[in-house]
Formats: sequence, C-alpha cells, structure tokens
Amino acid sequence: MVPGEPGSSPLLLHPLAPSAGGDPFHSGGWQFPSQNDPDWLTLADWVRSLRTESQLAATVSSLTYITNSASDTVDVVDTATNKVVQVIRGIELPHGINFSPDGTRIYVSNESESVLDVVDRVSGRITNRVELSGRPNNITITNDGRRVLVGIRTLPGAVDVIDTASLSRVKTIPLNRSVHNIYVTPDGKHAVVGSIESKSATILDLATDQIAWEVDFDRGARPMAFEANLDGSTRRIFVQLSGFHGFAVVDFAKRTEVARISLPDQPAGYGILEERTGTPSHGIGVAPDGKSLWVNSTFANAVFAYSLPDLKLIGHCTLPLVHPLGRASTGAVPEWITFTPDSKTVYISNSAAQSVSAIDANTLKSVAVIPVGDVPKRINTLILR
Repeated sequence: MVPGEPGSSPLLLHPLAPSAGGDPFHSGGWQFPSQNDPDWLTLADWVRSLRTESQLAATVSSLTYITNSASDTVDVVDTATNKVVQVIRGIELPHGINFSPDGTRIYVSNESESVLDVVDRVSGRITNRVELSGRPNNITITNDGRRVLVGIRTLPGAVDVIDTASLSRVKTIPLNRSVHNIYVTPDGKHAVVGSIESKSATILDLATDQIAWEVDFDRGARPMAFEANLDGSTRRIFVQLSGFHGFAVVDFAKRTEVARISLPDQPAGYGILEERTGTPSHGIGVAPDGKSLWVNSTFANAVFAYSLPDLKLIGHCTLPLVHPLGRASTGAVPEWITFTPDSKTVYISNSAAQSVSAIDANTLKSVAVIPVGDVPKRINTLILR
C-alpha cells in the first residue's frame, strides 16, 4: 500500500482486472472487474485518506497576518510565495490578531473603537464587532477555540472574555493593572498577562478565571514566549523587559525569575536615531518544533537565535536598513516574530521599514523582504490544510 496514492498501491492494483488498470498478473485472480466497483472504491477512499508524515507536511500551507498599527489595514502573506495575497481594510488601529481553530475567522483587536473585530477569512470582510470594556491591546484564544481573551489597557485593566459561539462579551476579569500582552500557555491551562506599567506578569487559571500567581520584575513586561515540557505543560516563560537588551527567564514550576540573558553587544549602532532606547529588544518567539528561541534587537537591527533548551547562541540575521532623505540610515525597528508550521522560515515585522523579513531558519539568511502597510507590528501565522 502507498498511503495517499490509490493508483500506486498494490493493495488496490493486485485484485483489479488488467483491463481496468490493475496488475497484468495476479495468481489469486481478480476480485474487482472495474474501478467503479463499490468495494474497490471504498478501499480507494481509505488509502486516499492516509498520509505519511512527509505527505502531511507537504499539504500544510499557512498565511501570515500583519497588523499595520498606523493605518486601517491587515496584510496577509502567503508563506509559500512570500507575497501579499490579501489586504483586510476598515480596522482603525489594529492591534492583536488571532484565529479560530478551523481557520474561518480572524479576530482583531481594534484600539480606535474599543471593539473586537471578527473577519471572514476568505472574503476579508468584517462580519461582527464585539464591544469591549476599554481600549484593547493584544489578544489570544483558548486552545478549544471557545473564548477569545482580550487584554484591556485602559485602567483599572482587565481581561475581556468573548464567547466565540455567541460573539458576545460574557465576562470581564478585573486585574487592577493595565494589560499589554496576553497569551495562552501551550497546554491551554493558563493565560499569562503582561503589564508594562505594573512591571509584572499575572498567571490566570483558565478553569476558574482566577489569578493563580504573579511574578514581579524591575521593568515593564513586554512580549513573551513559552517553552513546553515533553508532556506539553509549560516549562519556562521568556519575557522581554523595558529598557533591557535581552530577556528574563521565568521557571513556571518555581513561579519565579531564574535568569536574565543579555543579547550580544555586536552588531550595534542602532536605536538612538529611531528613538527606541526604551525598548532595545522587542519581539520574541519559540519555533513550533521547540528547538530554538528567536529574539529581536533594535540596537543590533537583527534577530538572534538561541538553541533550546540550553539557550546557546546560534547566530543572528541582520534586518533591512531604512534610508530617509537627507538623514543617516536607521534600522528596521523589529517588532514581532512568527514562524511557518515546519519551523523553517521566521517572519519579522519591521515597523520602521514598512516590511516583513522572511528568514531561513537553517542558514540565518534573509530570503525575502515583503512590503506591507504603515508601521507593521503584531504578526501571527494561520495554518491551513
């Protein structure tokens, strides 16, 4: 049998008459005179449904979505071609972006109108707008797809819970701190909420919607990434901090910061003209295969790669330069990171360069610079099959 290929499978060809496309000789005789035989068709459908790992990988495609924070657009990049294939319009100040598990809906937090916009993926049209309790920042979605969690930046700060069946806000979880970024842990059991102003990360138990624990920092908490244990539970959180060129390491079981990693001093020379000294490192992500951590650097105008779990530096890839008229060149100001599902390509949003860099994860070389809208920031990848 050849999984996924009925026309090449001996299981189907041996018992099929040669006149119908079967093997020319079969000592046991021919069971099926035609490929229209109902039993043969049943077997063919079963073989067709099977896939080897390599066949499955070949059928997986993905789209990368980029919210352009200085406009009302979201660009959609086909990762197979690294071309923009769709532009979603009409969301003023789009911030966070996420997807329904079946890929039919796109959820976008709208800072201008304090709503969660629901977009039909195929048409790119806004189908619903859910009112929020305040100005939103980033969003996430539970692993079962039943709830979108929206971080509310407006004080006193909260997490709005949107039911995806009714597309309504069913709960607001008060936190008494402004929320910038929010994530669901790999196992789906917790939400992790970061606050710049309160210099903290708050961990919510999603079974009860109650605060499980908190970790305090000496600087504002910015983007985060998560490393999982073999059983899928959360092992470590990597947290970028205001004014720190690197990231903190939080042990999830110990509920505390256990290390702080500084990025290399070289390359350097960026950040001052860009007026980004307060956020020297912004954008961090763990590759889907769990083998590497990628960290953006405004100061280096580059993205650094570290191996996991040992956090050894692998190398870096430089990002595009911006060439303003009559001024010195500046860096691209990298913001967020996402990946193709096979972990082979890394995508970086370059807010100052109005572009997205596609980077080969094995060679650490740029393979494409994709023009997008004004000040691209949040970036996320939807897997299609």
